[in-house]
Amino acid sequence: MAASTVVLILVVVGVAGWTYLFGGTPPSPFRGRDCQGKGWRVAFPDAPKAEIREFLSLFVSAFAFDESYKLRFNPTDRVLDIYRSIYPYKWMADALEVEILARDFESRYGTSLATAWREEVTLGELFGHSRKKGGV
Repeated sequence: MAASTVVLILVVVGVAGWTYLFGGTPPSPFRGRDCQGKGWRVAFPDAPKAEIREFLSLFVSAFAFDESYKLRFNPTDRVLDIYRSIYPYKWMADALEVEILARDFESRYGTSLATAWREEVTLGELFGHSRKKGGV
């Protein structure tokens, strides 16, 4: 068996193992949290629960987390902290989560995520941006 074939097999097995262990579930500390709905209600008292949940569904979908984890995220969570908890090393290839989030955000809310994006942007800030720019 050629060395390139062995490397390819190892990569496939590694990706499959990584997906089996971590696919669909957010990394710690997000996975072990209780429901963060109260934090969303405090931060956005005038927002209907359905609107908050729809936004969080868009987020967890972009990051390929199971829908059941959507309320584990708090409005103060920074998007890049979540991203970096999945990909702690710069050399790791990602699954384009941020790009998918940007595409889906623009499709759903009719505004570019780039206008709100900054290194420290939180989920709450993105939700607020979705509401200002023709959201639900």
